[in-house]
Amino acid sequence: MFAWEAKRPDIFSSFPADLFGQTVEMAANQGIYNAFLAIGLIWALTIKDAKWFVNVATCFLLFVAIAGMFGAVTVTSKTLMIQTVPAGIALILLWVGKRLT
Repeated sequence: MFAWEAKRPDIFSSFPADLFGQTVEMAANQGIYNAFLAIGLIWALTIKDAKWFVNVATCFLLFVAIAGMFGAVTVTSKTLMIQTVPAGIALILLWVGKRLT
């Protein structure tokens, strides 16, 4: 998000170099979106009430999973494994943990 033109060409080598300058706003939008998801999940960890912890964590993990599914359909199928599967595993563990307590 902050160093899209400086650092990202090294990371995203398959992305055409001439498009980095044209996609700065898109990268910033995606970066702030991911930051909000991370903040929501961190916020969930600070909630003391077990019911609200599960509710908030479920909400933000679903956001992550759905965004991963959308990315898999619109960008690359690898997004499913990178983003949706871990979110799904976290949701399962969250709900199994809820039932055990």
